[in-house]
Amino acid sequence: MPANFIPTGADYLRLGPEIILTLVATLIMMLEPLTSVWNKRRLGVMAVLGLFGALAAAVFAQTDPGPAFSGMLVVDGFATFFRVIVIVVGILVVFTSAGYLRRESAESGEFYALLLYSIVGQSIMASANELIVIFIGLEISSISSYVLAGFLRRNKLANESATKYFLLGSFATAFLLYGIALTYGATGTTNLVEIQRALLMPGAAPFGLLAGTAAALMFVGFAFKVSAAPFQVWAPDVYQGAPAPVTAFLAAAPKAAAFAIFLRVYMTAFGPISDRWEPIVWISALATMIIGNFAALQQTNIKRMLGYSSIAHAGYVMVAIASRSVVGTAAAMFYLAAYVFMNVGAFAVITHFSRKDEQYVNIEDMAGLGWKQPVTAGLFSVFLLSLIGVPLTGGFFGKFYIFKAALDSDLTWLAVLGLLNSAVAAYYYLRVIVAMYMKEPGESMLDLAPLGAGVKITLWTCTAATLVLGIFPSVVLDFANRYALK
Repeated sequence: MPANFIPTGADYLRLGPEIILTLVATLIMMLEPLTSVWNKRRLGVMAVLGLFGALAAAVFAQTDPGPAFSGMLVVDGFATFFRVIVIVVGILVVFTSAGYLRRESAESGEFYALLLYSIVGQSIMASANELIVIFIGLEISSISSYVLAGFLRRNKLANESATKYFLLGSFATAFLLYGIALTYGATGTTNLVEIQRALLMPGAAPFGLLAGTAAALMFVGFAFKVSAAPFQVWAPDVYQGAPAPVTAFLAAAPKAAAFAIFLRVYMTAFGPISDRWEPIVWISALATMIIGNFAALQQTNIKRMLGYSSIAHAGYVMVAIASRSVVGTAAAMFYLAAYVFMNVGAFAVITHFSRKDEQYVNIEDMAGLGWKQPVTAGLFSVFLLSLIGVPLTGGFFGKFYIFKAALDSDLTWLAVLGLLNSAVAAYYYLRVIVAMYMKEPGESMLDLAPLGAGVKITLWTCTAATLVLGIFPSVVLDFANRYALK
């Protein structure tokens, strides 16, 4: 950025969502000590209003796309797509969290402020066009996420999950920074477009090895954030120990934002050396699917099972990245849109069902839910069937487009093995459905309260989105194809 750079109105317009979220989060923090215990819910309402304002700003910014702040950020269809995803996830998580925090006697403005700050970082990641800005956005998101994972300070599992997340995340960030440093050393710039140009210039071959090493180091950082093998070990522990609404958030928004920068960096900056990183992504995708699905088979804790499931789904998206094509990028965008809704919906059911101190989080605890609360069980079944990839759900078309992209790029064996992994996954999802409908109710059904208003909104929204993406996939796919990275 030039030393005498003066931001324009267009710059602030394109940064509108982040500005709104930062101001609202800061205001919530200022009002927190001034708000009585009984009025904390109003801070949640303020957070929702801020998120809706940011959503409107993100959509409005797309009416005037282009670079911002001397090219450090870029607002295009790709950035808008992921901005909208993370903000919508934030709205749904706030709705899901209100009753949970009240139940756990942990209602606090700090929770909502941290959630908004994390989304600020993710929105910056989605629109970043510069490696340093990517790092800043990643850290804003990560630091807030670490605190959210351990938000229930008296819960030992939450403390353990936050500590593991922080320590392992810090190591992964160090690898990312080393990769950024090597990239700058090889190309003389940290701007993604300029890196691409430098690697395409005649005589750039001697720097190819250094850039390839940089890509490998940065892969460690990105793979950790998306929980891809062999850097996935943190996910099951963190998902199990974190509060259920936080787990819903961590499994959706940060993952979507991390894949956004993964795609932008590797398809844009490192596009000219794709032959060097494609084998790494190919191997990681396969290992991620196998580890996630086969480990999930052994789980009895439903949060931990969905943690391994999340790893497996990261593997499916990695297949799309390995295809190194516009079709693959569009497929990854569509899949992530479908995934966040079915995942947030599933965790919303767990948030409601687990009760105080999350007593009931085992698969066997779900026995009889289909008879006790048939609507809740029916909606949960929709999410589970979508995670399997059953037709007429978003998960089906998400996997279809990903494996089609792999076949178009001659990754036939990867597509075949991915399909076989999907078949394996059906077993552990169907275990939950079998428990809900075919087993006798136990003590977990005795004091099950009706769905709260916030959870209802989340469940019906996620169900509608899951079915719309399964029945009318072109609604999102056309947009993804139009704005996929070239």
